[in-house]
This record gives sequence, structure tokens and C-alpha cells, in this order.
Amino acid sequence: MEGVGIMISNKAYDVLNIIAKIVAPSITFISAVLSIWNVPYTAEITATLGAFDVFIGGLVVVLKAKYDKKNP
Repeated sequence: MEGVGIMISNKAYDVLNIIAKIVAPSITFISAVLSIWNVPYTAEITATLGAFDVFIGGLVVVLKAKYDKKNP
């Protein structure tokens, strides 16, 4: 991702990092509860949450790599 000029504050990075670390384990819990209660579109809801978490996790990795490269 050379040339991507994404810069965010430390606080924003910390929030994204926490979301990425908390959402992933929560998806299993949410999926189980939704299935138990026969909530419609359970698969779609959990797949969307999973995709969102993968996106945020990837963003966190890219931002950290850029920060580490800039601040050795």
C-alpha cells in the first residue's frame, strides 16, 4: 500500500484496535445467540460483522506498519 497517506490520531488508532480485537470474539457469541432465538438473517448479520472486523483489522495492521516505518 505504498503511497497511501492515511494518518489518524493515536486515540483513533487505539479505538480501531480495540474494535478489531473485541468484535472478532463477539461474532461467535452473537451468532450463537441469534441462532438460539431463531433471528432472521443470522448468517447475513454475522457475515457482515465478520467482514467489518476483517476490514478494520487490516486497516489497523497497515496503519501500524506505516507508523513503525516512520518512527523506528
